[in-house]
Amino acid sequence: MVFFTTRAEVLGLLGINLPPDAFYLEILDIVIMSLAVGFIFKDMFRAPAPAGYDPIREITQRSLNKQNLKFAIMAVAPAIVLHEMAHKFVAIAYGIPATFYAAYGWLLFGILIKMLGVGFIFFVPGFVSLSPTDPLTGAVIALAGPFMHLVLWLFSRYALSHNLFDKKYTPVLVASRYINGFLLILNLLPIPGIDGWHVYQGLWQVFSGI
Repeated sequence: MVFFTTRAEVLGLLGINLPPDAFYLEILDIVIMSLAVGFIFKDMFRAPAPAGYDPIREITQRSLNKQNLKFAIMAVAPAIVLHEMAHKFVAIAYGIPATFYAAYGWLLFGILIKMLGVGFIFFVPGFVSLSPTDPLTGAVIALAGPFMHLVLWLFSRYALSHNLFDKKYTPVLVASRYINGFLLILNLLPIPGIDGWHVYQGLWQVFSGI
């Protein structure tokens, strides 16, 4: 599917001969995905306006846009990256090879929707490819993503309530709490293609003896 175009297809189109599962290419995918996600959400999760901000001054506006991009990356990217890394490393712990890929087709779709000014944006920024496994192991691997959102949500709540960081990080922590809370609920829903579906499907197969 074109939405799930990966670096393997991109490298092939460019005629570049590199091992598509190389670890440094995973890092590159994480960087590209983080920048794309930051751009897509930079107007939804905005940096606090600096004191004395004058929207008429173009140079100040450019500076604020850069701050919004940075803020969105800090608020959104960790939730997505750590979600996928949870899948990857839990799979590896079970001895299952797993590779992270940015979904370039979906990222381009998200950028296009953002540029068109559509209010609601749904896309899959990345995914982890792994070998088929038994239902219970598959359910545990699928649950790792939502569990990471729970950890990040709890951490954000705890950090905010106990003032663990400087107040300048409060907006990022508030955004992180909201994002991870939303993604936790979303990824536990029994909707095909979402982690929750794989969790419930795997558990059903285990307990039904299928």
